[in-house]
Amino acid sequence: MFQQNAQGKALQYRITAACGAGFLLFGYDQGVFGGLLDNESFLGTFGFPGSTIQGQIVATYDIGCIMGTLISMYAGDKLGRRRSILIGCGILLIGAIIQTASYSLAQMIVGRVVAGIGNGMNTIAIPIWQTETARPKDRGKLIVFQLVTNIFGIVITNWMNYGFTFIPHSTVSWRFPLAFQCFFAIVTVGLVLITPESPRWLIMKNRVSEAQNILARLLSKQDDDAVVVSEIQHLVASVHHEAEVQESVALKEIFTFNSKQQTLRRMLLGAGTAFFQQVGGTNVIAYYLPVVLTRSVGLSSRMALILSAVDSMSLMFWGSMAALLIDRVGRKKLMLMGVGASSVCFALVAVGLRYGGPDNQGMSILAVVFIFVYYVFYGMSLLSIPYIYPAEINSQKMRNIGTSFATTVNWLFVYVVVVATPTAIENIQWRYYMLYAIFNFCFIPLIYYFYVETATLSLEQVDRLFEIKYDAGKDMSWADATRIARTENDDLQTPVEKDILSAEHCEIAP
Repeated sequence: MFQQNAQGKALQYRITAACGAGFLLFGYDQGVFGGLLDNESFLGTFGFPGSTIQGQIVATYDIGCIMGTLISMYAGDKLGRRRSILIGCGILLIGAIIQTASYSLAQMIVGRVVAGIGNGMNTIAIPIWQTETARPKDRGKLIVFQLVTNIFGIVITNWMNYGFTFIPHSTVSWRFPLAFQCFFAIVTVGLVLITPESPRWLIMKNRVSEAQNILARLLSKQDDDAVVVSEIQHLVASVHHEAEVQESVALKEIFTFNSKQQTLRRMLLGAGTAFFQQVGGTNVIAYYLPVVLTRSVGLSSRMALILSAVDSMSLMFWGSMAALLIDRVGRKKLMLMGVGASSVCFALVAVGLRYGGPDNQGMSILAVVFIFVYYVFYGMSLLSIPYIYPAEINSQKMRNIGTSFATTVNWLFVYVVVVATPTAIENIQWRYYMLYAIFNFCFIPLIYYFYVETATLSLEQVDRLFEIKYDAGKDMSWADATRIARTENDDLQTPVEKDILSAEHCEIAP
C-alpha cells in the first residue's frame, strides 16, 4: 500500500534513494579494505601478508565483481532491474558474513569474491534503473547524486577505520567495518521493495498495462491521461522499431561496426568511459590513499586516515558540483576537462614524491596537495559519467548487454590497478604516478574525436541520433544530427519530451 500511494517527485525521490543506498554500499565496499592494510590485528590474523598478497586480497573482490557483471549480461534482462538488485544485495550479505567471520586467507578471499558478485550485479542494474525511470532533464543530476553517495560510503569507511585505530589490538577493529556492509545492503533491499520496476523493461516484456500504471505514477497523472497514453505508445513503438532494425542480439550484430544501430560503436563508447576512469588512476586513490600516504609520502597511519577521510569529503563536494554542470556543459566537455586536469595533477604528484622526503617536506606537501586537486576535477567529470554514459548511449534492446560490457571493463581494470598498486608503489615509487599522467594525456584525442554528446536527449532521441547520422553519412556532422534528433517532427516526440525541450532549449554540441 505504501508503494502504490507514491507518485510524481515523491516516487522519483524514492527510486533515487534506493539507487543512492546501493551506491553508498558500493562505495563503502570500495574503501573499507584500504584502511585495514595497516591494521595490526588484521595483519596478525592473516600472517602478516606481503604487499603482493595484500593486493590479491583486495583485488579478489574485483574478480567477484567481474563475475557479477557477466551474470548480469546474461540474466539482467530476464530478471529485471529491481530483482537484479535484490539478488545482488542478498549475495553481498552472504559475502560480508563470510569476511567478518574469517580466520584464514582462503576464507577471506572467498568472502571477497562472493561480495563482489553481488556488487557487480548492483553496479549494472542500479544505473540502468535510474536512467530508465528519470526524465531527460534530470537524468544526469540523479546519477551524479548516486556517485556522491558512493563517495559518502568511502568517507564512512575512512572515519570508521580512523576510529578503530584507538583499539588496534582488537579484532573488532577490522571485523566490525566488514560486518557493517550488511547494514547498507539491508537498507538498499528495504528501499527497493517499496519502489516500482522500470516501465521500459516492462514494455520489453510486453507488460504494457503495468508500465502504463508506473509511468502514470512517475508523471503524477491518471493511467488514461493523454500524456501517459501518448508516452506509452511512443515507448512501445520505439521497442518495436528496435526489434525491426535489430532482430537479435547475436554476436554478428554486436560485432558489426557499421550497422544502422551502430551497436558495436555504442558499446565501445560506453566501455571507453569506464576504461578512462580506471586507467586514469582513480582507484590508486580510492582503494589505497592511506597506503599511498604512509608508504609514498611517509605519514603516520592515523594522519593518513584523517587526510583520506578529508579528501573523500572533498570529492563528495566536487562530485555534487557536477550536478550543476553535467547537463549544462555536457558529458564530452567535462570528460575532456577531467582527463586533461588529471594528467597535470598526477605529473605534479610524481614530481612531489620524486623530490620530497624528510629533507624536503615542501615537495611532499606538493604531492599531497595535488592528490586533493585531482579530486576536484575528477569529481566534476569521470566520477559519474562512466555510470551515466553506457546506459544512455546503448539502445533499449542492448542497454543491459552494453552496460554489462562497460561494467565488466570497469572491474577488469579495477582488478589490474588494485593488484599492481602495492607492488608498484614499493618498486617503482614516484614513476608509478607518472604513468597515470601519461595515460590521462593520451585520452584527450580519443574523447575529442570519437565521443558523442548525450546530455538532455531522451533515450529514444539518442537512438534516432545514430540512425540519422548513419543515413546521412559523412555529409552530416554529429552536431547537426543531434539537432535533428532533438527537434524531429511531432509524430516522433511525446508531449512529455516536447515540454522538456521547450523548457530547456539546450544547445550542447557533441
